[in-house]
Amino acid sequence: MPANSLIADAGSALTATQAAALVQRACPAADYRGRRVLLIIPDSTRTAPVGMIFKPLYDELGLVTDALDVLVALGTHQPMSEAAICRRLEITEEERATIYARARFLNHAWDNPAELKRIGTLPAAEIDALTEGRFAMDVPVDINRRLFDYDEVIIIGPVFPHEVIGFSGGNKYLFPGVAGPEILNFFHWLGAVISTPKIIGHQHTAVRKVVDRAAALVEVPKRCFALVVEGTGLAGLFFGSPEEAWLGASTLSDQKHIIYKDRPFQTILACAPPMYDELWTAAKCMYKLEPVLADGGELIIYAPHLDEICVTHGDTIRQVGYHCRDYFVKQWDRFKHHPWGVLAHSTHVHGLGTFEGGVEQARARVTLATRIPEALCREVNLGYRDPASIDPESFANREDEGVLLVRKAGEILYRLNNPPAWAVV
Repeated sequence: MPANSLIADAGSALTATQAAALVQRACPAADYRGRRVLLIIPDSTRTAPVGMIFKPLYDELGLVTDALDVLVALGTHQPMSEAAICRRLEITEEERATIYARARFLNHAWDNPAELKRIGTLPAAEIDALTEGRFAMDVPVDINRRLFDYDEVIIIGPVFPHEVIGFSGGNKYLFPGVAGPEILNFFHWLGAVISTPKIIGHQHTAVRKVVDRAAALVEVPKRCFALVVEGTGLAGLFFGSPEEAWLGASTLSDQKHIIYKDRPFQTILACAPPMYDELWTAAKCMYKLEPVLADGGELIIYAPHLDEICVTHGDTIRQVGYHCRDYFVKQWDRFKHHPWGVLAHSTHVHGLGTFEGGVEQARARVTLATRIPEALCREVNLGYRDPASIDPESFANREDEGVLLVRKAGEILYRLNNPPAWAVV
């Protein structure tokens, strides 16, 4: 185990005291006097005790640095309010105005060119090698220009199985966390072309290679606290370069965040937690459960609180709908002008399928039990159920019947012990 890491004993969680001791050891005040430091954190769609790292880090560095600011890695998500960032950091608004008054709280603005800086281009030949021959095109790399106002960037964020890159965390908090649209759209579509089941829960993917290569263009010293969350506690904490910390955390995440089943399920009720406030993020319920959804089965995203497909990309989603990968690939001239990240989201939600002779055939069905109207669900090619008609408890304890209830879906990956060919890398 790396020196700057902690792993909780089985059945227990790391304490705030243990985490603080690692933070102080990893980032001693003497090393940061007079320096400008930018902390990059996740938004509220990721479960993590970010405050367990932020607060001791601020205690250690807040009064010796010239700046210790916070940037939320939104990707293309909606900006967070000051109050929401306080909740993310586990501080009160009163503490924000007193103890943490020196820090600036910033939101990433992926769609504002004035907020971005081009740091290079990944050339076609390199993209061809990184993607194992799937693409050969120049990919511009833009990132939030604020990073270059600081002497060091420190990433704080959790690691989970992830549908686009394999495991989240590490340099993913830079790309797409604080990146521009070209690189973001490119590698999301790369992940979609490979397909979710062949990406999710795998450490070494073509998408991770692209992200790490883009991060190498960021010529600001970068370090990372990578968190492995279990329940409401912290099972592991790793510190080092983004690559080193991520490797340790993703290895532990592989042990903590994947549940294996012996058989697929014909019906899955995936309960989306309130932190997913639009389908753009609640769709993680499908991503994490598609590997155990039977051919011809139905996955129901149950989210009575949810009434929005996506604030940022909703219009585009209504234009293209939800479809399998080949629906887009085999009609590429029709769809290539749409943002590739949206096309990727579409395929991830729809799941695997075929498109032959102008006819799309889904491997399985995805149904929304939300406040999104039935007409809109049908318009975008998803099923509909009235959430009021569903009692989640009626799905409980029925695995022998081929029915699975997942009470908090979206972060834990489900996988078969003997996966079908479409899920094998």
